[in-house]
Amino acid sequence: MTYIKICGITNMDDAAAAVAAGADLLGFNFYKPSPRYITPQKAREIVRRFPSEVLKVGVFVNEELADVHTIMRVAGLGALQLHGDESPEYCSKFPGCCVIKTFAVTDTFDVHAAEAYEVDGIMLDTKHNHLRGGTGRVFDWSIARQAALTIPNLYLAGGLSPENVENAIKTVRPYAVDACSALEDRPGIKNHERMRVFINTVRGIAP
Repeated sequence: MTYIKICGITNMDDAAAAVAAGADLLGFNFYKPSPRYITPQKAREIVRRFPSEVLKVGVFVNEELADVHTIMRVAGLGALQLHGDESPEYCSKFPGCCVIKTFAVTDTFDVHAAEAYEVDGIMLDTKHNHLRGGTGRVFDWSIARQAALTIPNLYLAGGLSPENVENAIKTVRPYAVDACSALEDRPGIKNHERMRVFINTVRGIAP
């Protein structure tokens, strides 16, 4: 089974629709420049409404270590996604927490750099000069396919949509898929029908 993460959750209605459709993980963005930024207090109001079976993930970009720990505690999150330039040593500072490290992929992406991280999952996303995720752009999936041969828990992100996710999964065979901007009416506001179709498409793909 391919796990499904819906990222950029900013409100209760979108979270409820994602969970009802069958999402396994919800992502909450604590990177303040992002249009999908959410405060830890607002995230907590959403997180507490859903069972522990749905993993709630905090997304951070080059955040101070102490601030990450504080936000995780306040929001009541069970996992974190490090979407910046965090080192392997930095990623090791969260014992007992599920850690996903994201890499921005270019044509020269070195899979050995990802293998140096002792984390619970590696996410590959599209490289952008200004944005940290939520680009809506797809990268070369052949790179991810090669990475999946040596990275066991590979999360695939970058422009995934109801229209292309089946091809993405059949090409890469990822552990999980992560979708955000292609499921939105506008940044931070999800289209519930597109979320439902996306999740149903993933669930309908034979293992």
